[in-house]
Amino acid sequence: MPTASTTPRPRHRVLPSSAPVTGLLALAALLVPGVAAAQTADTTRLAEIQVVGTRDRLAQIPGSAFLLDRATLRAWHPASVNEALRRVPGVATRDEEGFGLRPNIGIRGLNPTRSSKLLLLEDGLPITFAPYGANETYYHPPIERFDRVEVLKGSGQIRFGPQTIGGVINYLTPAVPRDPTLTLSVARGAREFLGARVRAGGSVGPLGALATYDRKQGEGARDNVGTRLDDVTLKATLALGGRHGLTVRINGYRERSNVTYSGLTEAEWAAAPRQNPFRNDSMLLDRWGASATHRWTPGTGVELTTSLYAYDVSRDWWRQSSNSAERPNDASDPNCGGMANLLTTCGNQGRVRDYSVWGIEPRVSAVSTVLGLPVAIEGGLRVHGERQDRRQVNGASPAARQAGPATDVNSGLKENNLRENRAYAVFVQPRVFLGRWTLTPGVRVEHVTYGRTNRLADPDTSGRTSLTAVVPGVGATFDPGGAVTLFAGVHRGFAPPRTEDIVSNAGGVIELDAELSWNYEVGVRVEGGGARLEATAFRLDFENQTVPASVAGGAGAALTSAGRTLHQGLELAGRLDAGRLRGSPHNVFVEGAVTWLPTARFEGPRFAYVGTAGPDVPGKVYAGPDAAGTRQQVSVTGNRLPYAPRGTLALTLGYAYRDAFDMRLEAVAVSRQYGDALNTGVVVPDGQQGPITGYTLWNAAATYTHAGTRTTLFVSARNLTDRLYVADRTRGLLPGLPRTVQAGVVQTF
Repeated sequence: MPTASTTPRPRHRVLPSSAPVTGLLALAALLVPGVAAAQTADTTRLAEIQVVGTRDRLAQIPGSAFLLDRATLRAWHPASVNEALRRVPGVATRDEEGFGLRPNIGIRGLNPTRSSKLLLLEDGLPITFAPYGANETYYHPPIERFDRVEVLKGSGQIRFGPQTIGGVINYLTPAVPRDPTLTLSVARGAREFLGARVRAGGSVGPLGALATYDRKQGEGARDNVGTRLDDVTLKATLALGGRHGLTVRINGYRERSNVTYSGLTEAEWAAAPRQNPFRNDSMLLDRWGASATHRWTPGTGVELTTSLYAYDVSRDWWRQSSNSAERPNDASDPNCGGMANLLTTCGNQGRVRDYSVWGIEPRVSAVSTVLGLPVAIEGGLRVHGERQDRRQVNGASPAARQAGPATDVNSGLKENNLRENRAYAVFVQPRVFLGRWTLTPGVRVEHVTYGRTNRLADPDTSGRTSLTAVVPGVGATFDPGGAVTLFAGVHRGFAPPRTEDIVSNAGGVIELDAELSWNYEVGVRVEGGGARLEATAFRLDFENQTVPASVAGGAGAALTSAGRTLHQGLELAGRLDAGRLRGSPHNVFVEGAVTWLPTARFEGPRFAYVGTAGPDVPGKVYAGPDAAGTRQQVSVTGNRLPYAPRGTLALTLGYAYRDAFDMRLEAVAVSRQYGDALNTGVVVPDGQQGPITGYTLWNAAATYTHAGTRTTLFVSARNLTDRLYVADRTRGLLPGLPRTVQAGVVQTF
């Protein structure tokens, strides 16, 4: 049995040590026959997996879908994924550290904490540390790595998994250029921001490659918060005789951030809302990943795409506090003596994590005729494995990066867990063309196994369990003529529980069901001339939604079954280009995304735990204390779900002249929301409960490109009025970003 004085092994490997990554490229080569006989072919046709595809394919999708294209991303120069995605209807984002490295993305009123209620993909492949066992997003690639962003929320998302409730966000990397290209860019800005990028690539015969290096650094939204990250990506393509294509991607990511986990108490916010007393807290993160996607077209209308992927992650978060209610004090840390000694004698917690993920995913698509009807069918399967090596190593000082002495009761190894998951999935989704109608039924089956071993016990204690889910769906589109498409769909929503929530540390199986819902959509899509519009009515009817067990539970809190919840509302997105309507190179345009969510509430009997020391909430039904006598349960049936604003708006007015000049002004509005299930109307001293006031932010950007020299100059400004607002209460009060201005230059050769 490990002792309290156990010292962790050396961290942050230069190269990954596990077999999945190191053996992936060799295995990928076996998928491609006849490499030596490769002939010159079109290397721009990549072997990749798309969720939506190009804009002209939107009319075929039986559900809500949205594309953030290259032009939009280049015009706004977003500093984070949060900034980019707030322009998507139905999506709400929440800032945390200021760089979007741990984004909080919610869809249609689902809790955005750690983006755990949706599926994040890169080129169609998963990116979160443990998609089946712990889907929280503690890492996110820099938005600059990507060329386009696809968002799919309808029944078509059952082609992907395991998260099929909120939606799928797929980030697409740039295509390998045909001609040799070199791009250099640099940007400087407020709060010590520096961004630099080098991108080089080209094609020779059947072989193409694109290499990118990104460096970002700067201060966050609070004092004593700073980030330094390096991101290197290599993408290579090989075309083989016209029938075979191979895309290989290799990525290395390194982050060194001074960032705490804890927000502020009400008193701290009143004194200095941008303060961060935990100046020694840090996140140390290294990620290495590789994938290979092979496309084979054996005949007309038939295509087989096989993807292999693997990644290793080393993540250490050293911090002195997990939330604003957990402050150093004599009772929890006798060597500390309270907040007065925070920077001298108070110990810390090292949340030391290693993850290894691998998978193989073949997909086949074919076009045929069945009973005289044209049919396009897509199907596939996945075999996926993941391993979590999780330890908590407590240090004896605020700057410690290893376990403290065994003589200190608060130091040493406090957790040593091995958590493993295996997943097997299969799906089929045909598309039947019936004149003006297109019918798209489908089904996905997910089988997940869970294992957890507590290596602190003597002997080790282990537990295992599994679950199987059948996820059906059906969608339909109707073409009434012109530029209009009507669509509707219904599908089963499924999200597996985390390993830690279904298998206890003692090896027992916890009766926590998977999240299940029925999701409904009906909408209209119009695109033609200089106008584009999509309007969608949606309903998410949960049979069981899991939520934090405590009122102010954060990302690491234990989860419990909340029972029935209901989300329903409307989404609207559109754009009008006056220049296209008039045939003029001078284009005045307006675009916007609106979400109205009148209903997001607990439906069935539901109680939340609150501490007995707190005051009773008027009008609430109390069910009495728990078995330990330390907490009491309060009915929240009918209450609004936390972090589900009734309305969000992103509205842009802009002017563009050809591809040379673009300037735009944007208003982003978020309505009032609650930070807890009690819908507490007054603030609580720890800052984790209470309302979050609505706010409106103003942003602007301008871009000029000189075609002759291929030089682009840009400037972007966020929060022009320097509005101070509360972005989050999950672990205490967090402020949103202050006014930030950045300017840069991009040179292409």
